Amino acid sequence: MRTGWLTEATRVISAVAKRLARTLFMIFAVSVLAFIMTDMAPGKYLEEIKLNPQISPNTLAALRAEYGLDRPLAVRYLFWLSSAARGEFGFSFAYNCPVWPLLRVRAENSLILTVTAMLLSWALAIPIGILAATHAGRWQDRASAVSTTFLLATPDVLVGLALLAFALHTRWFPTGGMHTLTNEMELFPRAQDFARHLFLPAAALTAGMLPTLIRHVRSSMLDVLNSPFIAAARGHGIPAGRILLRHVLPAAANPLISLLGVSVGTLLSGSLLIEVIMSWPGVGPLLLQAVLERDVYIVIAAIMFSTLFLITGNLTADALLYMADPRIRTDQP
Repeated sequence: MRTGWLTEATRVISAVAKRLARTLFMIFAVSVLAFIMTDMAPGKYLEEIKLNPQISPNTLAALRAEYGLDRPLAVRYLFWLSSAARGEFGFSFAYNCPVWPLLRVRAENSLILTVTAMLLSWALAIPIGILAATHAGRWQDRASAVSTTFLLATPDVLVGLALLAFALHTRWFPTGGMHTLTNEMELFPRAQDFARHLFLPAAALTAGMLPTLIRHVRSSMLDVLNSPFIAAARGHGIPAGRILLRHVLPAAANPLISLLGVSVGTLLSGSLLIEVIMSWPGVGPLLLQAVLERDVYIVIAAIMFSTLFLITGNLTADALLYMADPRIRTDQP
């Protein structure tokens, strides 16, 4: 018994160490590529200032030296690594301050929106997908197929604009921000006000992700429902509800757990657009402004934040899959 426990612990430690090494290498590679791509992008921070005839070349040279733009790319990257180690993640040219204080609050707001949309998407996709799979070919399945096809064919921009038009017409929901501009509300009214502000962007983001999840849930459920061991369970007279809960759902869980990590990245990329449309104070509007102003270190920090969030989602999905499927534990070296 003790030998088996040590063997299992060794397998887990080995798997975690290998995955951690790959994760660190991926973060390093993304940071290098982010620096290279932002440096190759057309336009620099001081390009527009050059057009002002009142700015002398000496002043421009002094500004380039102050911001470190006169240094080689490799040197700037090393300075950025040093800044990231201090928790600053570079220096914003436009805001004249370290990047992390600007990004931290925006990243928290983006996480609130993304996590809320992810929970809503899965909470709706699982029962709808199960209903469509258990009633394959019937009106429930056809209604689900028509609805998901319509949502898939509708651009996220159009969904966001339609929800904004709905809010403006009905006056039921705010059309921007996170809170009403008052500090006099008590806890429950404040939470209710926050939920009203969150509803529209979360609904827009959920609408973009929901049809994909529904189709994957339906496909996974149908694969298991049509398998021989489910037919054998029906032949033994096991009730349909018990078959669904005890046999079908656990067997269909693996591909859905794998999809969890992918859905995190999809939701995050979609949230950047929805935040701009819905005026949600997340990373999206800050990133758009930084791109327009060529504030490269904010762009790089936003890329790194997105990368870390995607990696965290994939690691979470892998951990859940490791716990759910004993075959994976057995296959570990």
